[in-house]
Amino acid sequence: MTAARPLSSGLCSVTFRQLDPVQVVSVAAAAGLEGIEWGADVHVPAGDLKAAAAATRATNDAGLRVASYGSYLFADEASRAAIGPVLDTAEALGTDLIRVWCPFGVGPAAARPDRDAVADVLAEWATAAVGRGLTLYLEFHGGTLTASAASTVALLAQVGATNVATAWQPPYWATRSPAADDGADLAVLAPWLAHVHVYEWAADLTRLPLAAGVDHWPAALRAAAEGRADLDRFALIEFVPDDDPALLAAEAATLRGWLAR
Repeated sequence: MTAARPLSSGLCSVTFRQLDPVQVVSVAAAAGLEGIEWGADVHVPAGDLKAAAAATRATNDAGLRVASYGSYLFADEASRAAIGPVLDTAEALGTDLIRVWCPFGVGPAAARPDRDAVADVLAEWATAAVGRGLTLYLEFHGGTLTASAASTVALLAQVGATNVATAWQPPYWATRSPAADDGADLAVLAPWLAHVHVYEWAADLTRLPLAAGVDHWPAALRAAAEGRADLDRFALIEFVPDDDPALLAAEAATLRGWLAR
């Protein structure tokens, strides 16, 4: 069995929606991060190939990698035919990994027809993506079929496509013991795991410095290292306290220290 590649450190561009792409690249590079996931909501809208080319150029010129394309494409009937511009934009960014979402309101306890409808759309998208050498990865998120590790794996098995993976983030929507439950989640997800989205929130969702998660994040990142061996995977900082770019350097130093262990 091929060993997974070490997780690289990176940034979701949506962390700093208030910055333009050149500024996002600048703060990421200054913080010593290795890559950027470019988000579709502000920085690189789907179908805007000029914005994608400019983001790629800025990223590469700074010595960073494009980690993935963070689309906001939901696997529902209304979006069924919307995959084309997303695939085009990922290609223009020079990445082979695209984040997609399961629709809200169809959760782990959903009826079989509702689950089947999501799986069918994802399977169609996977077929469209595989011909271009592209892989989709699911946002791991509450209120959707990826709200739990078990439901995520069941969906991936139902879709049955080798070019569909999943992300993981701390499931703030669930009651849990991070030190125990995060590792259990990641052990279940490991064969399908792409990126990890990294941040630290209090129980009331107050944003904390990442260092406050020292009791559970290092172990979670070690567990996440057992993910998909065929993917260039990142631990991506997604939120910082107060959305403050000045805090990124310290957050990145914490993350890089944990990854280096």
